[in-house]
Amino acid sequence: MNMSYTTEERGKRNTLSYRVFFKNSEGKYISPFHDIPMYADEAQNFFNMVVEVPRWTNAKMEIATKDVLNPIKQDVKKGKLRYVANVFPHKGYIWNYGAIPQTWEDPGHKDTETGCCGDNDPIDVCEIGNKVCSIGEVIKVKVLGTLALIDEGETDWKVIAINVEDPEANAFNSIDDVRRLKPGYLEATVDWFRRYKVPDGKPENQFAFNGEFKDKDFAINIIKSTNDYWKALVSKKSGGELNCTNTCVSYSPFLCTKEAAQAVVDETSPCGIADPVPSDVDKMYYYEKK
Repeated sequence: MNMSYTTEERGKRNTLSYRVFFKNSEGKYISPFHDIPMYADEAQNFFNMVVEVPRWTNAKMEIATKDVLNPIKQDVKKGKLRYVANVFPHKGYIWNYGAIPQTWEDPGHKDTETGCCGDNDPIDVCEIGNKVCSIGEVIKVKVLGTLALIDEGETDWKVIAINVEDPEANAFNSIDDVRRLKPGYLEATVDWFRRYKVPDGKPENQFAFNGEFKDKDFAINIIKSTNDYWKALVSKKSGGELNCTNTCVSYSPFLCTKEAAQAVVDETSPCGIADPVPSDVDKMYYYEKK
């Protein structure tokens, strides 16, 4: 399935008003959570990934799961825009970071592998290719493995993948290939997730499986299970606090018209000139590794 997607910015970047909406190849507004297929190519096990955070950047951009049409917006904590801290030697996010559409980590389901419930979000992806992607870019990825982060008591799978368009993609077919061809990257990934909340006064994060990466087949099975939870979510009469409005899922009671979707976007502010990023976002934090 070769669908092309475009994005439309609304509001001003680096402010509370900023949103990135999605359109499909027909020019219809869509939800990146619900309307982009999970698979880019099922036969080859290639998945779609919605890029939320480009590599080396700090703004914690994410699919707004509780907003109509689920645009990408910057996360907010205590009324302030969230930027991830730089914990030495890391600068911002160390991969292109995003999510696989049509997946959901169900908070009502206790994971048999980790003993913890899901984090109520689409499944996260760390894309390790060479290109720095842009916010809202939809890329096809090859899954290589996964890490099980336990984030404040919730299961939060981190899928490791590579863009199939990457010039080196053919060399990467397993988590061991990452270890061999990008030495230090997996260890840095564990270190990043372990310590990224420490500057906020939080304890280090924990991992299931002693921080070991699980292989490609394990990861694909986890992704498929989160797709089953998503199907149940989008088929229900109530999505709870999550917004399941969509324009393409024919069996969903949350299906809306093209006109209704257009009206949602029209209610937001037009795209304006970006505000500057606060200077303290560049600060580097140093800690003894425990």
